[in-house]
Amino acid sequence: MEPTERRPGNLPSETTSMVGRSLELRQLERLCGRSRLVTVTGVGGVGKSRLARRAAAGLRPRFADGVWWVELTGLREGALLAHSIAEALPLADQSTRPMLDVVAGYLADRELLLVLDTCGHLTDACVMAAEALLRAAPKLQIMITSRRRLGLMAEEVLTLEPLPVPRGQEDMDDSDAVTLLVERAAETVPGFTVSAADAADVVRLSQLLEGLPLAIELAAARLGQMPVDELVQRLPDRFGVLRDTDGAPDGDPPPASRSRPGTEVPPRHRALRTTIGWSHELCTPAERLLWARLSVFAGSFDTEAAVAVCADEHLPEDDIPGLLGVLVDNSVVNWLPDTGGSERFRMLDTVREYGAHWLRELGEEEPLCDRHLAYYRAFARQADSEWLGPEQLTWYARTAAEYTNLRAALDLSLLRPEGHTALELAGNLWFFWHACGFPGEGQYYLAQALAADRVPSPERGKALWAEGMVLVTLGEPKAIGARVTEIASTAARFGCAATAVRADTLASIEAVMLGDHARAATLSQAVLDRHRCSPMAQPTHSAGFVRSLVYIGEGRIDEAVAVLDHVRADCDRHGEQWARAFADYMCARADLARGRVEAAFEHGRASWLAKRRLDDSLGMAVALDVLAAAAAAAAASDARRTAHLLGLAQQVWDTLGAPQIGVSEWIATRRACEEQARQALGDDAYTTVFHNGYRTRQDAPDPLTPEAAAPE
Repeated sequence: MEPTERRPGNLPSETTSMVGRSLELRQLERLCGRSRLVTVTGVGGVGKSRLARRAAAGLRPRFADGVWWVELTGLREGALLAHSIAEALPLADQSTRPMLDVVAGYLADRELLLVLDTCGHLTDACVMAAEALLRAAPKLQIMITSRRRLGLMAEEVLTLEPLPVPRGQEDMDDSDAVTLLVERAAETVPGFTVSAADAADVVRLSQLLEGLPLAIELAAARLGQMPVDELVQRLPDRFGVLRDTDGAPDGDPPPASRSRPGTEVPPRHRALRTTIGWSHELCTPAERLLWARLSVFAGSFDTEAAVAVCADEHLPEDDIPGLLGVLVDNSVVNWLPDTGGSERFRMLDTVREYGAHWLRELGEEEPLCDRHLAYYRAFARQADSEWLGPEQLTWYARTAAEYTNLRAALDLSLLRPEGHTALELAGNLWFFWHACGFPGEGQYYLAQALAADRVPSPERGKALWAEGMVLVTLGEPKAIGARVTEIASTAARFGCAATAVRADTLASIEAVMLGDHARAATLSQAVLDRHRCSPMAQPTHSAGFVRSLVYIGEGRIDEAVAVLDHVRADCDRHGEQWARAFADYMCARADLARGRVEAAFEHGRASWLAKRRLDDSLGMAVALDVLAAAAAAAAASDARRTAHLLGLAQQVWDTLGAPQIGVSEWIATRRACEEQARQALGDDAYTTVFHNGYRTRQDAPDPLTPEAAAPE
């Protein structure tokens, strides 16, 4: 099958096999066939996410626009649910409209399956989102995994029960619980099989674990340390401890999960808690301490973060990599396959909750949260300082991987009465908000941080500038003026040259977006004159873009190119790619103005490639627009290629959640290209080629040519 024929989507791959569940899979598929909202419920550790993932993979052929998985484990704020959905979809949040409305608009005409995984802590937000999205998108289907149902009228519910356990040795061969135990045990102890001598113990162990997959996997991981008969002997003691004591920390859920007075913890909750508590007991003191401390991470983490947050005199930093390996071997921590960066780890929710309970029992919750915040505050500071450099792509990948933890750090910092930490953290993440496609969440956090700390400071000035750049990305220049005024006042008050540059550059961008080119030229030229002999920085690069844009509009192409060459040379000296790509885009505009079509295409292609590597959707969209303009301007105008590129560009524009933004002349050029190609091809042929371009994947082999599109 050609790459362009693959169904879109982001369904995570399965790292281990799924045992049994054929009946439940058929039931889930039937429910999805008769209802647009299906919830898979069940106790923690019963395998809800695994079943949903397998079912979604089987259902994928039914959905022309794919299956999209939204992982909600690390999300703590229900207000950001729609943003999380947008991030999972190919939808950048570049709109000032409510994000739920943006997502609803994007899904309105699409036929896809949306899987919201681990929703129990966000029930109210999920109810509101599900109702709004199903109402707006008639071809949308939603699957949810949660420990509780949403309670909506349209909802179908599949309650997932534990795996069947054998009544005795005579039916153990037909028991999925035994099969899972043996398969996972073989991963720990290569060659593990059930002999006649230990068959009774295997059956008893499966019965004690009550068929709960997570409990079985935790027990199987211990078979490398003790034989089955010893496991069987030790587990009943743990059950007795749990059932005979009220509130025993080894078996009880964390305080937030405890049953109300007069109710019992369900037996299978007890079985899981008991198994986790028993696995906890088998850990060494150092392993237990690391387990508790790792629970502070909201999502996945790498070894560096684990060492920085968890190490002290009780847990020497040199010991942590080895301890992490032991916890992985014992299924307490999951190792995530390396995707090009450093290897990462994560805990399942139930295991993390248990660790968090012990962290509170140890009196370490607050200090560990402080250390988590301090680490990610330093992380953002370093990422900001090194963004305009040779490690830019690395910092993009690291920041994207750590975003769940950065969110958690921002949420915690906003609870602090002083508010200054939140201001610094949100401001230092400007590059992620503005350059990497997260302006909506940036606006959310920056607004809260600026409200939390209103005291004038250079950090507040930077956060205001970051908010202004977010507004630029969102296409809202009229809201920028008030920020510029306060930034300039801050610069004067503290004598801060960097803040003054930010004020003038932001003002020049505001002016050019509002069509005041004379003011834009004056402001941007003043910035360039002050820094002509010094290394440039992001605000100065932006001033260069504004100045060159005005030059191009005035027909002063050589002067525009001179400014752009200066910016490009500075970027090359520092190994910077994001601003360099925009400079290439502007060079393509200058090339078109000079009639240098081939050069325009090469510069546009270079810009698009770099923006694609950084997931900068807005940068990709404008680069594709200029490529379409180059195709239309060629001596032998290629109408098919023009139409294809316009469709490919429209695909990206549609992911932005906002109409096309930019300079009015660019929008007019795009419309002229469309009209020219439509006249050359005829309406029907134009529509066909445009549609093929629209459905071509950006990562297809040579997607910039019509041949990249799959045939109808």
